[in-house]
Amino acid sequence: KFDSVAVDDLFLPFSDEIHFGERVGLIGPNGTGKTHLLNALNGKTDGLVGDITYGPRTSVGMFTQINDRPEFTGRTCIDIVRDKLVDEEKSMRSLARYGLRNQARQEFQTLSGGQKARLEILGLELNGHNVLLLDEPTDNLDIESSEALETALDGFEGTVIAVSHDRTFLERFDRYVMITDEGDVYALPDFEVAMQGLAEPSKLAS
Repeated sequence: KFDSVAVDDLFLPFSDEIHFGERVGLIGPNGTGKTHLLNALNGKTDGLVGDITYGPRTSVGMFTQINDRPEFTGRTCIDIVRDKLVDEEKSMRSLARYGLRNQARQEFQTLSGGQKARLEILGLELNGHNVLLLDEPTDNLDIESSEALETALDGFEGTVIAVSHDRTFLERFDRYVMITDEGDVYALPDFEVAMQGLAEPSKLAS
């Protein structure tokens, strides 16, 4: 829940409430404070004005595109997942849910960018996180890897909040929060309205 929240005077204070399971896109031009807001949700409170409160069982995890995981080098996907789940059958089911069953015996360093991204999200889920924060998650991914990431997010049962400029990626989200160059914050209820807002932000103020 956001209660009169702003960060470093980058945008005007706003209030909102995000419910479990929602997919919320943070959109708007570069430099408007979207990543600062995401970081505030992740516990970095420098410059934070107002209050961000969480439900009693909320656990927040930040997804980053980590292509270099030295601790995973030489280890297979099933080994990495078994660290958390122990049971091999449960581990295989988890990998299958994220489209990684065929990579179970494959070593981490040989995975594609999209496969690594899916394994990263699975790891966040296995760590008990039920709110996932993503900052430009499809940057530097090819189309196939981006689609693989979208499939992985479909398998994630919690809440997803993402900063993105990727319209194909954003199309799957439930609703949007847009920050304009002027610092105004708008809650936009669906994809078409959000894209119109990006194209002509001045119309939102009218």
